[in-house]
Parts: sequence; structure tokens; C-alpha cells
Amino acid sequence: MPDQTIRILIVDDHAVVRKGLSAILETEPDLTVVGEAENGNQAVWKARSLKPDVILMDLVMPEKDGIEAIKEIKKEDAKANILVITSFAEDEKVFPAIKAGALGYLLKDSSPDELIQAIHEIYQGKASLHPTIARKLIQELKEEKPEEEPAEQVLTSREVEVLNLIAHGLSNQEIANQLMVGETTVRFHVSNILSKLHLANRTQAVLYALKEGYAKLEDL
Repeated sequence: MPDQTIRILIVDDHAVVRKGLSAILETEPDLTVVGEAENGNQAVWKARSLKPDVILMDLVMPEKDGIEAIKEIKKEDAKANILVITSFAEDEKVFPAIKAGALGYLLKDSSPDELIQAIHEIYQGKASLHPTIARKLIQELKEEKPEEEPAEQVLTSREVEVLNLIAHGLSNQEIANQLMVGETTVRFHVSNILSKLHLANRTQAVLYALKEGYAKLEDL
């Protein structure tokens, strides 16, 4: 058994999907499924009681949908790592899920390897977006904020540097190592970047950087 096991909560209203995901994840020695939920209400209280490292969240569910569940979970635990898994790339819930606090977005037709990679990225605090989803979100950001100031006019040179490294998929610790500063300093810069650019979370920072040309989809 690995020293650090990633504890996962699976949220989906279809039992066959939950069992299928669980079967895939349990083949990995560093992943363990600690619970399942079939609707948003169950997701909220199981996230509270189990405190998983990563939550796999469906969006369309009875009683309470994924968006509301994400909002409640993030309100109780701002550090909750949530990966949305959905069948619909064009669903109108895509952007609201990221706004609500999801760190990543994966399509259900993704391969097991893509799923496992996304979980590791989310666990490390990185954005993890399926390219189809990323393109849709970038377009929505362009439509929502057509007249944003360039980052260079809003951020300090160090903050622009940090934004670039975020966009290239580096975690806070990896950024700290590259810039030879403490991780606390990096967290301070990330907080300033989000505040100055009026972004809700790290994933939106990645999308902003993609939209403005600081990185390409291949960098994710």
C-alpha cells in the first residue's frame, strides 16, 4: 500500500456508473473509494462526514443537482477537490460548475487512464479540463468578459509569472520550487491573481490564461 492513498467519494444517480468507476479506481494501489452518493443531498453530508480527498461529481441528479451540491460542499470546505464527470460537453451547467468551485471537468467517455490522471491532478490542486470542455469554457469567458484588461496591466510581473506557471499545470509547490520561494508566498500570489482578475478559482485562472494566450490546451 502506498504511503499516501487518495480517498475518493463517487457521486452519481446511476448505480452502474458508480460501480463502474469504483471498479476502475480500485485497481490503482494509491486510490481508494471511501463512499458513494446517489444525489446532491447525500453528496453534501457524505463529503462532510467522510472528508474525501477528491469528489467525483455528476451534475444531473434528483433531489439536489451537482451545481447546488458543489456550492454547499465548497461553502463548508473551501479546499474540497471536486472533479465533475458528465456525459454532456454542451450542457449549460458546464460553466456554472466551474464557477461553483469545481477544479476539473471530465467527460464520461474518457478513458480510465484519463480519469486516473485527472484525479491525481485534482488531488494536487491543479486544474484538469477535458479539451472539449476547455474550449467551451474559453468561449464562454470571451462572451462574458469581452473587454478585460490584459493581465500585464493588472498584475505585477511576478504575478504574471505565477499565472503562466499555473496555466502550464504546475502546483503551488512546483511553482515555489521553480521560483525558489516558499509555498506560502505562492499561495499569496495566487490569491492576488484571483482577486485582481475577478476569478473564482484556480481553474478559472487557467481558462483566463488560455484565453489570453499565456498557454495552449496542450499545456494542460
